[in-house]
Amino acid sequence: MDSVKRSAVTPSKSRLARTFAKVLHLRVVTGVAPVEGIQKVKPQESSKDDQDTGSWSRSQSFDDNDEKLRNTTELEAHLAQLFASVSSIKAAYAQLQYAQSPYDSSGIQSADQIVVSELKNLSELKRCYLKKQFDSFPERTLCLAEIQEQKSLLKTYEIMRKKLESQMKLKDSEITFLRGKLGDCHKQNKLLEKRLNASGHLSVLDNLHLSGISPSHFITVLQHTVKSIRSFVRLMVTEMESSGWDINAAASAIQPGVVFLKSTHKCLAFESFVCREMFDSFHIPNFSLPNESLPEQKHWHRLFFDRFFELKSARPKEYLARKPKSTFGKFCRAKYLKLVHPKMESSFSGNLSQRNLISSGDFPNTPFFNSFSEMAKRVWLLHCLAFSFNPEASIFQVNKGSCFSEVYMESIIDEPSSPPPETYPGVAFTVVPGFRIGKTVIQCQVYLSQC
Repeated sequence: MDSVKRSAVTPSKSRLARTFAKVLHLRVVTGVAPVEGIQKVKPQESSKDDQDTGSWSRSQSFDDNDEKLRNTTELEAHLAQLFASVSSIKAAYAQLQYAQSPYDSSGIQSADQIVVSELKNLSELKRCYLKKQFDSFPERTLCLAEIQEQKSLLKTYEIMRKKLESQMKLKDSEITFLRGKLGDCHKQNKLLEKRLNASGHLSVLDNLHLSGISPSHFITVLQHTVKSIRSFVRLMVTEMESSGWDINAAASAIQPGVVFLKSTHKCLAFESFVCREMFDSFHIPNFSLPNESLPEQKHWHRLFFDRFFELKSARPKEYLARKPKSTFGKFCRAKYLKLVHPKMESSFSGNLSQRNLISSGDFPNTPFFNSFSEMAKRVWLLHCLAFSFNPEASIFQVNKGSCFSEVYMESIIDEPSSPPPETYPGVAFTVVPGFRIGKTVIQCQVYLSQC
């Protein structure tokens, strides 16, 4: 009976013990504690802690990103300040160079101060970078640095503009100076040419007497005559080229069928044409001038010798202005109207006013006519001197195809590369006529052709 009771009570105690053990275990594991028969559960407090922890983590992440962005912006602003300062130094250096020439002391001092100030600024930027002391307002600093850099660039470009303008002015002044020198050279050349063609070179004939004239005096005048003819030919060809003339066709028209060894030899065709027209009627005492009478032949030598001395030292332009109806004036008028074709004159000046003026008895004051009148004077003096000899000097030329003779001819082409005159089959044309004075022969100048 007792054993039965013990066995009946034991299971009851064991269940109580197991139940208590479970409660303790549950409290430890889940945090549930029995209070006055009611279990308090704390899962809500645990959930709130988890939410706080998540919010703090996200906030911490946002703060880190803001810090990185701020650091990047501050660094960019610092670099912008650096580049702006470098641009300022470049602009100041450009100003320093510009102020050197012409020397500008105030400009040099101002540029030097800017360079020193910006170097100090660079040193301060370096110190701030090493100590991580950046600007608190990077956005504003970025804008200001950009403005400073653009201002420096504008200043540099402005200095470059001034420098280029200064160089352009210098070049303009150099061009003006060189143009002046070129003009002086042209004037000097014209003066030398005038001196070569002037009567002053005939000063050796100042003390010449009629009884003392010789072929050497005639040769001296002839040389100056040929020079003046060539000077006029150069001017005429230049005018023809400027007026659009076909020089090759014109040369072929003057001397048809001639093969020129060089293209530069074609000017000799024009020289031969001028000589042919100017020396036409040279053998006639009055040059075939209409209404021009002469005294008895026994007085010719003195008459022509006096005419020679009358015009030898005179300027043709002034002489014609003073004596437009003189014999020399008639000669110039007749030769000009014959030598210069109306189409040629019209192409040169666009009208025939110069020709009409000459036909009416007056003479123009133009470079072209002045060159012509100088040439006409030389031919006139040579003609007067020719008829001062007793017997008179005679003129001659050789026909095309004639055999070359050293007695009466000389080749006008005197070049080292040219073949000897004897190798040519004949004369192509006479350029400058020859003369005979007694037994003296002055060779004519001819152009020789190989065909």
